Amino acid sequence: MSRSLPWLHPERVALLEQALRERILVIDGAMGTMIQRHGLDEADYRGERFAEGYDRQHHPQHEGHGPHCGHDLKGNNDLLLLTRPEVIEGIHRAYLEAGADLVETNTFNATAISQADYHLEHLVYELNRAGAALARKACDAVEAATPGKPRFVIGVLGPTSRTASISPDVNDPGFRNTSFDELRATYREAVEGLVDGGADTLMVETIFDTLNAKAALFAIEEVFEARGARLPVMISGTITDASGRTLSGQTAEAFHTSLAHARPLSIGLNCALGARDLRPHIEALARVSPYYVSAHPNAGLPNAFGGYDETPEEMAEVLRGFARDGLLNLVGGCCGTSPDHIRAIAEAVRGLPPRVPAGALEQAA
Repeated sequence: MSRSLPWLHPERVALLEQALRERILVIDGAMGTMIQRHGLDEADYRGERFAEGYDRQHHPQHEGHGPHCGHDLKGNNDLLLLTRPEVIEGIHRAYLEAGADLVETNTFNATAISQADYHLEHLVYELNRAGAALARKACDAVEAATPGKPRFVIGVLGPTSRTASISPDVNDPGFRNTSFDELRATYREAVEGLVDGGADTLMVETIFDTLNAKAALFAIEEVFEARGARLPVMISGTITDASGRTLSGQTAEAFHTSLAHARPLSIGLNCALGARDLRPHIEALARVSPYYVSAHPNAGLPNAFGGYDETPEEMAEVLRGFARDGLLNLVGGCCGTSPDHIRAIAEAVRGLPPRVPAGALEQAA
């Protein structure tokens, strides 16, 4: 596929390129952590549109006998884009006001594979478009109040709940519960929505299976080719445990080698580990990558109750060490982080020079 397509929003790309050259940019923190603070119940997730157990807009003829009639929707955080958009917009605004330069859309599970758990596969395009539009609205509002400091929307493509490389059945190692083509199709639908909603960049994130990521990147290129223009693409993997490897078995260097052909804007790591444990793997990426490097770790490792105990000050101090040692271009937070964490991180890296790669955006074009 062609890599010579023009930028879809050249003026936004120019602003992003300038900002990346000038300073370390700050990504937002956890969405799920903030949603939990609102204490939402089933009625919040359903809203009026899904109150009767079916999608009134998509299946008005069902009148209570829709495909997800009686199925709980609580926990489907992506659905809040349609039923409680003010909650999601408020979270975006809180992160932006805390110092984030980029916010991630609330579309981590907005793929047909993940939405199948709620029988809402038909919402994929709508969810992604709404997610990008809502983040765009928040960014534009805060940017208008702080002229000279552009804010950017990252259109998020999550890993889905399945893996194309590993069998879920230990007794049948050759079995797969998804395929490259299935992943490619649902990712393409999601990408269309993110682009139409106004995303500045796309991020394939929390990658635990590189084959899943390759399907996402292939779908992205299909959309760009069809539109005759492209957006910058970001890639972020996850080292799953102390082994220092992704779930599909790759070290950070191997992960980079497998995906460098996509010529992304940035490549980095997020989730699973806290900043201290993530550092050697970020060092490895910073050493080998010609692209910008990102890190948005968890607030430490989960405690016995599944919570995260690392304070904003503790996390910020560790990440300041990353920046001081020339490892970072983009930094933020994942599970357990809040606007307080992002505020502390933004302050910790302020004034420190960004890592200088070998012209990431020129290579991505």
